Amino acid sequence: MPLAPRSLLVPGLAVACAIAIFAACLLGSTPLPAGQVLDALFGGADPADRLVVWSIRLPRALAAFIVGVALGASGAALQGLLRNPLAEPGVLGVSASASLTATFALYYGVVAVTPWALPISAIIGALLATTIIALAAVRTRSVVTLILIGVGLSSFAGATMTLLLNFAPNPFSLADMISWSLGSVANRSFDDITFVAPFMIVGLTILWVTRRGLSALTLGEEAASAVGLNLQHQRILTVLGAGLVTGASVALAGAIGFVGIVAPHVVRPFVDYDPARTVLPSALLAGFILVVADIGVRLMPTDSELKLGVVAAIIGAPAFIWIAIQRRALSD
Repeated sequence: MPLAPRSLLVPGLAVACAIAIFAACLLGSTPLPAGQVLDALFGGADPADRLVVWSIRLPRALAAFIVGVALGASGAALQGLLRNPLAEPGVLGVSASASLTATFALYYGVVAVTPWALPISAIIGALLATTIIALAAVRTRSVVTLILIGVGLSSFAGATMTLLLNFAPNPFSLADMISWSLGSVANRSFDDITFVAPFMIVGLTILWVTRRGLSALTLGEEAASAVGLNLQHQRILTVLGAGLVTGASVALAGAIGFVGIVAPHVVRPFVDYDPARTVLPSALLAGFILVVADIGVRLMPTDSELKLGVVAAIIGAPAFIWIAIQRRALSD
């Protein structure tokens, strides 16, 4: 890969993300001209325009971007750790566990006491799952064992969520639980973003600081240990970072899948398949994908707005199948 295109990858993705977020402020049920949006952003517009941009469109676009960044970065890190391009935040059961505890808050009506109950519950679920996986990483040297534990956590959380849906006390609770499980950034505010920001920042920092160890793992675990990598610490920190950002993303937008698989796969050829250099561009690409997908959700001429998680799955599931087929073809 020539140096110039590679060096322009991150700046190009950053510019694309900025353009997408600006476009999200322009577009909606009532499109706004670019000049009015700029005036609203810098405080010189009509109060109604400022309300639309600052209270509705901008926080929604930023929420989609932040969730995409979290899922893209954690997906790239987990794929590097597990050395499997089909790995993503949900593979370790963190997403499902976060969704389960959030569903508990809805089921038992805790949300009626305080609106913060939902994001707090999601982060608690993510941290519980992360703790289990981290303890497993301490006790085992097998990556396969970590994956199997994650699959078990996901299956248990999924079954328990289904049980809660079956016993929903009323149609309103059922609708809230289903809506949460489908994923959406509608009606998100800067307060919602501020609440999850500390967890997001800590998790992303951990993934960024430990990314170099992912490159060493491409040599194999024995060779990585020989060059000085502490495998146990690498597993614990990567899982912890991925758990924190995934829990924060679920707290902000509910369950959104597949983008954590697709973004790293697209980016990998442009960084010479180096896991360490995949993390940042994957985060930016996933953020861009979710912002654009959410714009599409808002512009679709449907009676009720589609959920972002549904659109992400419609886009991501075929890509997941294609990646799996490509991987199988290469291994044959």
